[in-house]
Amino acid sequence: MNTDGATAAHPTGYTVVGGGAIGGTLAFHLADAGHTVRIVDTDSGHVAALRAQGLTLRGPEGERTAAVSATTPDALDHQPRHVLLCVKAQATGTAADWLATVLGEDGYVVSLQNGLNERPIARRVGTHRTIGAFVNLFADVVAPGVVQDGGAGALVVGELDGTPSERVRALVRDLQAWGPARETGNVAGYLWSKLSFGSMLTATALVDAPMARLIDVHRPLMHTLAAEVAAVATADGLTLEPFDAFDPSAYLPAAGAAEREAATDRLVAWLGGQAKDRSGIWRDIAVRHRPVEVHHHYRPVLSRAAQLGVPTPALERLLTMLAEVESGTRPMSADNLTDLYRHTSHGSAR
Repeated sequence: MNTDGATAAHPTGYTVVGGGAIGGTLAFHLADAGHTVRIVDTDSGHVAALRAQGLTLRGPEGERTAAVSATTPDALDHQPRHVLLCVKAQATGTAADWLATVLGEDGYVVSLQNGLNERPIARRVGTHRTIGAFVNLFADVVAPGVVQDGGAGALVVGELDGTPSERVRALVRDLQAWGPARETGNVAGYLWSKLSFGSMLTATALVDAPMARLIDVHRPLMHTLAAEVAAVATADGLTLEPFDAFDPSAYLPAAGAAEREAATDRLVAWLGGQAKDRSGIWRDIAVRHRPVEVHHHYRPVLSRAAQLGVPTPALERLLTMLAEVESGTRPMSADNLTDLYRHTSHGSAR
């Protein structure tokens, strides 16, 4: 393989596995920049729409459509080499098993997902063919072939061992068609920071109300959740990285109350300015009526917490309550957040 240094004159071809919110958004911008993009998705209705009308990105300034190829996995007609894996976390194992049978030996898989998926992917396709990434963008699939752009975010890419590489630099250059993508030597630090932030967003899915308002009103609970996840990461020797308006250091024990409140002020203001006011978790439950992926995100967090002896009572109770909301045995209600805070022991970040 020698397409790492592809330029606009010789664009790289990308296979996007999972054409949902993240995959659809990135696929649109890559295709719009002139790259050949093939989307592989198990949703046959979505694939049919992409073939018939292209990929449409709907934003504040209207709609734009880009031409992409689309197929279901069983009808794949090419050998993928540059793969953006964008499936839900719970589908990672199945997708990676399939990719291990079709991926070009000189290719790679980059995990553009939520959660800690790089190691499971590497076990299946090989560490040398796995690239890590952190992505935080707000988008939703609102109809087959149509993605709603909910606002800009952050995207960083890096090798699993943290060393710089030409293939990562080339990938970053291409992903800058979307926005401010960049290279990092600390993917894990970003992923765990998002898990800390994500615990707050997960809690907001217990209520049918805007994320920003819920985080603002229920600050002691949100601080506790973020602090629990951050404590696991720091106990594991990781350095947490700030992104967008989230500063993980503000939720560590060394931070003072004023620093924590100021950080939450910035976070709430930023979230309040996004076009998307509810989380993808809430949307999966309330709109799409499908299983959420956050249980898969936090399973390794809870496992590592147990190994390190770090207590996570609020996070554990949150995931139990979320499962109850999913099953319909617990209604969405602001009382859920009050009850969650009341029934968990509170750490130092209050």
